[in-house]
Amino acid sequence: MRVLFVEDNRMNRRVIAEMLRAGGVEMDEAEDGPSGLAMIDANAYDLVLMDLRMPGMDGLTAIREIRTRTDAKARLPVIVVTADSGTTLEADCQAAGADDVIRKPVDLSTLFTTIGDLIARRGEGGLVLS
Repeated sequence: MRVLFVEDNRMNRRVIAEMLRAGGVEMDEAEDGPSGLAMIDANAYDLVLMDLRMPGMDGLTAIREIRTRTDAKARLPVIVVTADSGTTLEADCQAAGADDVIRKPVDLSTLFTTIGDLIARRGEGGLVLS
């Protein structure tokens, strides 16, 4: 499985990338929305993890941009990873096209369960941890 994590905070990227790599996931990282979109255009990913609060282009805008694609990348699964809270957070993320939301600090078990559930819902089988 190949995952792109779009997050402006280098430490957050490092921690989550290490967690996923330890589970056998191939990880790429982008520090902002435009870089993430360029990586999506240039590579094949199974899943995107997207922070919401980033300078320049926020995560919801980046997700909306992904959903405007005319190829298969338009349905690329996206999980929001955020420290944000609020009564409309999940509805806002869903309206933008996100598939799920995970709150920081991220728990490894929750992360893998959410990824596995999303992939199972899409009929692609479960996530296999190495």
